[in-house]
This record gives sequence, C-alpha cells and structure tokens, in this order.
Amino acid sequence: MIKILHLSDIHMGSGFSHGQINPETGLNTRLEDFVNSLSRCIDRALVEPVDLVLFGGDAFPDATPPPYVQEAFAGQFRRLVDANVPTVLLVGNHDQHSQGQGGASLCIYRTLGVPGVFVGDTLTTHRIQTRNGSVQVLTLPWLTRSTLMTRQETEGSSVGEVNQLLIERLRIVLEGEIRRLDPNLPTVLVGHLMVDNACLGAERLLAVGKGFTLPLSLLARQSFDYVALGHVHRHQNLNKSNDPPVVYPGSIERVDFSEEKEDKGYVMIELEKGRVHWEFCPLPVRAFHTIEVDISKAEDPQAAIMKAIAKRDIQDAVVRLIYKLRSEQLDFIDSTSLHSALSPAHTYTIQPELVSQLARPRIPELNASNSIDPLEALKTYLNNREDLKDIAASMLEAAHNLLADNAQVWLEPTTHEQEPQNHLSVEGRDTQLRLL
Repeated sequence: MIKILHLSDIHMGSGFSHGQINPETGLNTRLEDFVNSLSRCIDRALVEPVDLVLFGGDAFPDATPPPYVQEAFAGQFRRLVDANVPTVLLVGNHDQHSQGQGGASLCIYRTLGVPGVFVGDTLTTHRIQTRNGSVQVLTLPWLTRSTLMTRQETEGSSVGEVNQLLIERLRIVLEGEIRRLDPNLPTVLVGHLMVDNACLGAERLLAVGKGFTLPLSLLARQSFDYVALGHVHRHQNLNKSNDPPVVYPGSIERVDFSEEKEDKGYVMIELEKGRVHWEFCPLPVRAFHTIEVDISKAEDPQAAIMKAIAKRDIQDAVVRLIYKLRSEQLDFIDSTSLHSALSPAHTYTIQPELVSQLARPRIPELNASNSIDPLEALKTYLNNREDLKDIAASMLEAAHNLLADNAQVWLEPTTHEQEPQNHLSVEGRDTQLRLL
C-alpha cells in the first residue's frame, strides 16, 4: 500500500490586500497564513508518513514571484527532500511564463537537480520508486491552444470547433502514454486542467481564452487508479462512481471573498493496483466574512449596522462590511463606532453603497397606460422627489415656458432611472462609497 498526499493551488503570495504587516517578521500576515497552511500539509506528510506527495500546480500567483516568496515555498518542500519523500511538482497556468516558455517558477528544481523532485511541465510518465513500491505518475500540465496546434490550423474555425480539435489531439497523445504504461503498477494521472462538469470557484475568470475544457470521459479511465487534479479551488470529486476517483483537492487557503464559504484542505490517499481509498482533510484556515445590511429603510441606521456586526464572530477574520443607505442618512453614521466594532477582525473594509433615490419604483399616477398632461406629469413626479424640492418651482416654470413655445417635451419617468456615475467618499479607513 502506497500512501500519497495530494494538494494543489497554493498561490503563495496572493491576497496581500487582505493582510497587514507583521511588525515582528516584516512579512504580510496573509503570506504567513499561506505558509502555515502549506506547513500543516507537509507536517502531515512527514508524520503519517507518506510515500509520495503530488502537487497539482499553481505554486504562486505568477511565474516570477518575489525571492522571499520563492524562499518560503522552497523551504517547506525542502523538508520533504530531507525526509526522502518523492514529490511531483506539476506546472499550472499561473506557473507558466507569460510568453508560454514553460514552467519558469518550478523548472528551477529540475535544473538544480533537487533529488526526489519531479517537475511535470510536459505530458509524460514518471516511474517513481517509493519506500513501499513503484508507482507510475502521468503528468498533464496546463495546456494552451498553442501547445497542441498552430495558428494556421485554427484559422477560420469556430471556438467550438477548435476546442474539439484540441481534445482529439490531446486524446491521441494521451493514448500513446497509456499504451506505454506497465499494467502491473498502480497509476496516477496528475493534471492541471478544467473539466467540463467541475463547479468553479475563484479561478472562474483566471484563464478565460487561454486554456480549454476537457470532458470527464477523457480522464475517468480504467488505466488510472486515481486522478489528481489542480486548477479549480473548490474541493470536489467529479466521478461519483469512484472508478477511478477524479479529485480536485481545492486550494489550501482562501484567495478572496468568492471562497469564503468553501472548505480548504488536501487529500490523503492509500493506493495499490486496482484499489484506492482517499479522504479529504480540511485545514484550519483564516475565516472570511461578508456582513451585508440594507439600512435604507431603518429608523436608526447606526443601530442596524451595529446589530449586524454583533451577530457575526469576526475575531481574527478578514471582514468586509457592506451597507446600503440613502444620502440623507449619511450624517447619522458614526464611522468611529464602526471602526471600533470591527477592530477584533484581522483586517476589514467598509463599503457604504448609496441607494439612489432615482431608482425608486415607478409612480402609479405616471403609468404609461394613463393619459396625463405633460405639465401635470412633471408636477406629480416632483411631488415624489424630496431631493428636488428646492428647485421644483424653477423646473415647473421652465417646463411651462417650453410648452408655451410649442416645444415637444416628453417626460418619461424612466429617463430619470439612470444610475449617477459620480463617486462620493466617507471618512474612515478602507472605506469606499458607491452609488447604486
């Protein structure tokens, strides 16, 4: 029985805007969070101990991370090298150089000849000897259209046609690798890719127009005992029959608020030829909380916001407070109190959103089916607009003069429902105010 730890999408160096500088280390606290989560994964690999670690790609946000981020990543995987645990580092889309020149951020491990580290930047099969026997690992890195086809081959074809051609070409290459497999050894496919039935997370827009989607049938094959995937940040098993399991472990930390309700972790696997058992292992990552409240109709807007904050456990969490209010309520908001109430959070932002009074429901008297005099329509409209009270008389006078000059004036209430584009600001740290 071979024990394997499968993790993916570390993205070390992401989310600095949700952290702060640790005065003791000089590092962003979100970098420390990512390092701590990776450290817990490596701890489990060493304590178990496992025979092999599979990393499914996307080590950093891009292929050229700062040296101190690279060092933090390398320092954790060095622990596996010291313990003689073989490790497969697959190249993901974020690991590739912007010009498509391979996995710039990970290929250095092969160049340096780091013992026991296998870099998967090509579609090939690695036969790895572990403490409990041999295993075949077929690596399928992130592929782009240019990897499999030339521009001339795709010219004049629709997106769907190109995608189908790419799948067929990949199928041929994959078949070639499968035919060279030893049928007596346990086999794992490690791929950084998008499968057609995957539920997406923060990566939804990360690779639009650069990669392509593969059908599950291309991966769920009897030749593989386990399919270890990367790229999608939400943990899921795509093959409900478990023959073989096709598993995204998900990312090991929350990248942004789109992932605030997702569990983060890694997968532990027990593998032998024709038999596999796997388990998702959650990590105790930092919580993200969105507190959203509409106070536009509240009698006491400040109290309504404070009540919404009090309902949530924000201790050491990354928090964003979003509240909707009317312009006349701005003077009733005590920013100092809000900052004080949110101070237990690790970091927080405050986002007031101004509800435009122009977006109120249509006035019944101005229903299009009713026949009404234009001047009377304007009077009715102005009577429902407290914010225009000071200039109502001038507007009526101007309208009367236009009508007297036989000008055609169409007063459609819907023309006043356009959203204003001007931006306002409210005093307070990390505060943004938008007009809805």
